[in-house]
Amino acid sequence: MKKVLVLIPLSEEQKAQLEALAPDYRYSYVKDSEVTEAQIQDANIIFGNPAPGMIHASANLEFLQLAASGADGYVKSGVLKEGTALCSCTGAYGQAVSEHAFALTWSLIKKLHLYRDDQAKAVWGDEGMVSSLRGATVVVVGLGDIGLQYARLAHAVGAYVIGVKRRLSACPEGVDELCLTDELDTVLPRADVVCSFLPGTASTYHLFNDERYAKMKPSTYFINCGRGTALDGEALCRALEQGVIAGAAADVTEVEPLPADHPLWKQRNMIITPHISGGFHLPVTLENIVSICLANFAAYLKGEELRNVIDFTTGYKK
Repeated sequence: MKKVLVLIPLSEEQKAQLEALAPDYRYSYVKDSEVTEAQIQDANIIFGNPAPGMIHASANLEFLQLAASGADGYVKSGVLKEGTALCSCTGAYGQAVSEHAFALTWSLIKKLHLYRDDQAKAVWGDEGMVSSLRGATVVVVGLGDIGLQYARLAHAVGAYVIGVKRRLSACPEGVDELCLTDELDTVLPRADVVCSFLPGTASTYHLFNDERYAKMKPSTYFINCGRGTALDGEALCRALEQGVIAGAAADVTEVEPLPADHPLWKQRNMIITPHISGGFHLPVTLENIVSICLANFAAYLKGEELRNVIDFTTGYKK
């Protein structure tokens, strides 16, 4: 009898739907914060995000369906045994993360964070000129599901959107111009807003560094809602302190939680949210995750093609 370990918070109805797909399997439902290494090692199928360090290339594990869109912690050598199917939940977070990034963008360009600071000090002040997305050039780096949904939000309010992606394709609706990652340096000087939705891979590590910030205009705003490793935090501090860029926002940082003494906390033109744009904060996200899990479990049982299979070489979905 195969054992299924579920680390995603399912309703009783959702549990019934899952178990109906394979009634003869044994199911365990555990909070990801309470799961033990023994439970992980014993499972044949896992839904959710077990700590990579607790998997140890488990000989029993056949299929790991993540609840996250990023798989960077699971493609490292020694985490999963060869042949283990690894799938992400790409497509589940588009609405939640894109809307969060869009809100961060508006907060920066309208200086709402500065007025919130003033409110905390009971200061009735004027923080000066603001800008708009109407007529602005927005560069979206990482044009997957989340990036594309953000691009369409920006385009809908009048921005000229440049999408940056790894592989060339037809220009999607909501994007005015498309270029490859290798061409990033040529479009950064044009940007009023740069928003990154890059995954954490070897090729994206510290992609945004001193050199890249220097290519932006002093009036440019930078937002990161992909992976924290894509930006060099120390370089971002320098860019903000020296006025190289106008401001920044990040829902993700290279080290999480961000240490209390990290200089990013002290930057006046910086907005930090604690990696909460995804998760289950927006109810539809969990609904999307469950839908993907059920569809992939059904495909797995039938030996059919799985959705969002991860390429262990690139860290991206195939």
